Amino acid sequence: MLPLSNPIPEAMFVGRVWRPGIGPALVRLDGETVIDITSRDLPTMQALLETTDPTDTARTAPGEAFATLAELVAASTTEAGDDTLRLLAPPDLQAIKACGVTFAASMVERVIEEQAAGDPDSAAAIREKVGAVIGDSLSGIEPGSEKAMEVKAVLQAEGLWSQYLEVGIGPDAEVFTKGQPMCSLGWGARVGLHPMSKWNNPEPEIVLAVNSRGEICGATLGNDVNLRDIEGRSALLLGKAKDNNASCAIGPFLRLFDDGFGLDDIRKAELTMKVEGTDGFVLDGHSSMSQISRDPADLVAQTIGRHHQYPDGFFLFLGTLFAPVQDRDAPGQGFTHHEADLVTISEPALGALSNTVGLSTECPEWRFGTAALMRNLAGRGVL
Repeated sequence: MLPLSNPIPEAMFVGRVWRPGIGPALVRLDGETVIDITSRDLPTMQALLETTDPTDTARTAPGEAFATLAELVAASTTEAGDDTLRLLAPPDLQAIKACGVTFAASMVERVIEEQAAGDPDSAAAIREKVGAVIGDSLSGIEPGSEKAMEVKAVLQAEGLWSQYLEVGIGPDAEVFTKGQPMCSLGWGARVGLHPMSKWNNPEPEIVLAVNSRGEICGATLGNDVNLRDIEGRSALLLGKAKDNNASCAIGPFLRLFDDGFGLDDIRKAELTMKVEGTDGFVLDGHSSMSQISRDPADLVAQTIGRHHQYPDGFFLFLGTLFAPVQDRDAPGQGFTHHEADLVTISEPALGALSNTVGLSTECPEWRFGTAALMRNLAGRGVL
């Protein structure tokens, strides 16, 4: 699926593109035309989001038209080398943060992973047991509320209390570091699975762009690649499960907030996802933001404040409702990726993020980091 099959005329989409012989460029979309707006005033996405009005700044910034969207998409579907025209992930200097267990359905699946100790063969029986006890009791509960504490007491009495339920219905959200600045991949790139994982899945999510002042500037899509068996063995393996080479995709573009599009639109966003395997397997999923347990603004407030500053801002994954249980390889084992799966995450106001699946050890190595970006921008005279 194209990143933006029907460009929205009034929307302000910005992003990052690798230009051959030049390097990373800050761009905006003018209809079907890609405009390079990189300058000494706007050398990075971080610099744009730190302005007083990022939307107006991007809209009025002078620039160079260098490609059509169709040309950019066609070039991004190949892996011809490091110096090829392609879409990059929108963030550059920002931290990549993520929230977990923000939807009741995915919260239950995390409990199942933990109870199964990462063994997919045990998941079906545990799912039936947990479902019999929990049922719909977690739906509509406000985390940290008196009702949530009552449910906690019932689950503890049944021996089903879990660290995942603690962050799901307790007062404190789970916010972790998904990856380092500059590590994310854009539309068309291969996402990577650690080769030790045998039970894994994509996670379709809304990703918010937040500046150093804690202002939410816009939104995009993300795939928080998830290794269910690794994290299921122990939550202390979260870093190994979440942060690997090519394990984070964000894009295709960042849609900046304006008078016609804002946080209320994110609160009612409907994400769809399709996984298409070379074996003919197709998995359809969705994630409805109306069912999120914690408001996006609260998740941002729990991430940044007097307790923690982000001088370069951050991109924040908001979590997912999607929890795949459709059997693929054997009855009762649920879903797991195969190499070369095509994953497409889409939302009408944000476009579509498509990536193929490979192994982290076989995806291109991450070599262009923050220092390389600074050297590149300085050499171009825009820093």
